Amino acid sequence: MARTLKLGWSPEQIAGRLKQLSSDATVSPEAIYQYVYDVGVRKRIDLVPCLPRRHRKRFPKWHTRKHQKSHIPSRIAITERPKVVEHRKQLGHWEADTVVSRESLAVLSVAAERKTRMVKIGKLGRKSAPEFRASLNRRLSRIPQPMRRTITYDNGSENVEHEKVNAVLGTRSFFCNPYHSWEKGTVENLIGLIRRFLPKKTDLATITASQVRLIERRLNNRPRKCLNYQTPNEVFLSECCT
Repeated sequence: MARTLKLGWSPEQIAGRLKQLSSDATVSPEAIYQYVYDVGVRKRIDLVPCLPRRHRKRFPKWHTRKHQKSHIPSRIAITERPKVVEHRKQLGHWEADTVVSRESLAVLSVAAERKTRMVKIGKLGRKSAPEFRASLNRRLSRIPQPMRRTITYDNGSENVEHEKVNAVLGTRSFFCNPYHSWEKGTVENLIGLIRRFLPKKTDLATITASQVRLIERRLNNRPRKCLNYQTPNEVFLSECCT
């Protein structure tokens, strides 16, 4: 096993290959990770640098014990979200997330509309539930009521005040499965586009409100292949007028 780890194989690849070669001698990826991170093993041979991510300490796979029960009040799973949201045929279904930086406490709130890819960006002094809630309310309350139907979040603590957002905007909340951020792929994609303007090491505390508005304006006026090369603004306005 040490030899294949040193060759760059992941624990999943090692376990899968072993199962393919012999049904009698099998091992799970989790067992390999436990072996690699075992204190006694690491004194003899340190295989952690051979792992794909090379974390010196192993992070817990799920919430800690105190978070085994959801810490988000009235949480409704994404599996309960209306199917119409999946098809991107109806306007008004949003996804929300934050852009963070290791260089500062300041973050950006990002809300993306699934059908049109319209994005709304705000700057927060820190990543907290009250500030995130206030930013979403402020940015989305300017959108006509029929264009505010649902918001899909991840399970971060900044989302615990989602019911207060619903009370102001008239929306319904849904939450991704734990560690399944890809289930809100629209906003994840837009955050990737924001990173082109603000790379990961950017000190977001130095970014001004006018710079945030400029980034938002550029993204909303950027032709998208998925929109038949129309811009989010054009599609959103045409939908509002029909």
